[in-house]
Amino acid sequence: MKFTKFALLACSALCVSPAFAAAADDVAADAAADAGAEGDTIVVTGYAGTKTDTALTELPQPVKVVTAEQYEAQGAISISDTVKYAAGVVASPYGRDTRVNSFSVRGLEALQFRDGMRDIFSYYASITADPYNFSRVEVVRGPASVLFGQGSIGGIINLVSKTPEFTTQGEMSLVYGSHDRKEVLGDINLAASDNLAVRLVGRARDADTYVDHVPDDRVMIAPSIRWQPTPDTDVVLSGLYQEDDTGSTSQFLPIIGTFRPNPVAGEQLGRYPFVGKPGWDRYDGRLLQGGGSVTHRFSEAVQLSLKARYIDSDLEYKTHYADSYSNPQDPFSVYGTDGRTIGLIASASDARMNVFSTDNNLQIDFNTGVNIEHKLLVGLDYSWNKVQKRQVRGFEIVDLYDIDGDALQSYEPSGPFAVESQKQLGLYVQDQIRFFDRVSVVLGARRDRVTGSSGQKDNATTFRAGIIGEIGAGLSPFFSYTESFLPVAGRIDNGDGSFGDPYVPQTGTQFEAGVKWQPAPNTLVTATAFKIKERNRVLYLPGGGTTQSGVLDTKGVELEASHTLPENFELLANYGYSKLESESDTSLNYMPRHTASLWSIKSFGTAGGAQLRLGAGVVYSGKSVSTSPVWSITTPARTTVDALAEISWNNWRFAVNATNLFDNDYYASCLARGDCFVGAPRNVMGTLGYRF
Repeated sequence: MKFTKFALLACSALCVSPAFAAAADDVAADAAADAGAEGDTIVVTGYAGTKTDTALTELPQPVKVVTAEQYEAQGAISISDTVKYAAGVVASPYGRDTRVNSFSVRGLEALQFRDGMRDIFSYYASITADPYNFSRVEVVRGPASVLFGQGSIGGIINLVSKTPEFTTQGEMSLVYGSHDRKEVLGDINLAASDNLAVRLVGRARDADTYVDHVPDDRVMIAPSIRWQPTPDTDVVLSGLYQEDDTGSTSQFLPIIGTFRPNPVAGEQLGRYPFVGKPGWDRYDGRLLQGGGSVTHRFSEAVQLSLKARYIDSDLEYKTHYADSYSNPQDPFSVYGTDGRTIGLIASASDARMNVFSTDNNLQIDFNTGVNIEHKLLVGLDYSWNKVQKRQVRGFEIVDLYDIDGDALQSYEPSGPFAVESQKQLGLYVQDQIRFFDRVSVVLGARRDRVTGSSGQKDNATTFRAGIIGEIGAGLSPFFSYTESFLPVAGRIDNGDGSFGDPYVPQTGTQFEAGVKWQPAPNTLVTATAFKIKERNRVLYLPGGGTTQSGVLDTKGVELEASHTLPENFELLANYGYSKLESESDTSLNYMPRHTASLWSIKSFGTAGGAQLRLGAGVVYSGKSVSTSPVWSITTPARTTVDALAEISWNNWRFAVNATNLFDNDYYASCLARGDCFVGAPRNVMGTLGYRF
């Protein structure tokens, strides 16, 4: 993306600061949901946990709500960054990746949802979501299929889009940072009348990355309109255009010559080398989305919610990576004796993704006794997705320590696209029962029907049940049982060019017990223990081909504490432990067992005068072990520090964010299959904003 294009957009963009975002009614409520107070109750809004407005202390499960104000203060530049201060979550387990967002929840890969509907259906078929376009990010831990349909076993990450509010305000912000990062962000909210509002969110970025020849350019524009024809009816229409011109910061470097020494060559590769062809390697995509929602309250006891979204995505992905896999213990010996020569694989692909999703439910509130209250939710959702891909591969032998990138060949995919499609129809019901305003019971069930282009037809029924009750002194113990169902598109790869039976769905169950302690309205501590059983994960065999696993067990504990004094002080502390064991493949246990984080932020100054805000955080990931039949690789523990310094005066704001403040050199993970992923270096950004 040329800088002239960036500059043109910068001249016309408006933006909202975290303070403006927090000023919106729904975001303020969510800030309270995370750790603060609204009266004597902490409230969760949106779709976290139950798809209803429910106090955190009435949910028999841990739910983390991260507001935009919080993750922007922490310096998040990707969706993965937004959840790195959540218990039990490993953000960017393979290092920063400009191609995809990745996160592990409770040791298992988590799926990404947007506004309660699944967002991504295939790797390398879409570009990453922009964190500036969301008011909050919700982490729902454990299986969640009863409400969300096809979901991952460990949990889901749900992104909640910014929507118009009936207040006119805005701010302009400019950003400059490491790797010549230049940005303008825009968010303007206009109240056209008492019942009509529009909002425009945008970002334009021209940036490099810490890997040569890998840009990180983006244009994102998200308009929305909100109309309330009656006090009981709320209509929101939204759109999104996003274009990314980037590449892959993940270079899939061989373990030998990076994490472990190269005894033959006698030298190590650089920390962030580029192993491709400049100008050819790329990850360029265009994303269009359109959707809407209608909420109508027939009475104080009956509410109808309807929503739908359509996604159209085009992607061009071209990349090179070394053959670290033919002999992971000594990959250079496969191609020569100098310890430098290695096979370089080229891959060029085009992908198209189309998704239609809709989720509709009816909430009915009623009593079956003086002290027994019900929130009954009955819903129907449907999704259809089609992913088309075509690909061509190439192969050359190079000196990995001195690649002549310009001499590498170019490849262009051609011919017909391979098409995979899937349809899912689900019916769900949930009843939240509140006894004597002290005990809450959640019961839910769901029936799914899934059909795919590979010929599979899957039906599943999933259940959930949970109970939580206040026993005094702010203590509320809870227990829950949840199930998950994830259809898998495609067929078993026999490894010889032929394919076998369709994959069977991935399923999971979880038992969880814990306690929530709320000694004061602005303090919440949650401790929980869980055990997850997963079946039918797809395994990629060393000799080629695939199979599906038997049973995989995960167990662990989590501790999460938050304390907030409005506009003055915030403290978040988290710890997670998860242990994964497979009866059929020990290589799956490569996520850290121990994770911990601490974040604190404090404001100084007087109301109406200059304000100084200082924040600091520490994120710790324990060692991780990856095994294969030939060896075992242990990635050491790593700790990074983040910091914020911000000055606000009148309508002006200036902030400096730093992630990995001390520029710690570390590996995010090294896999026994043969490759390593380097953690991102220090990143510093300065932001200048003007509110109006």
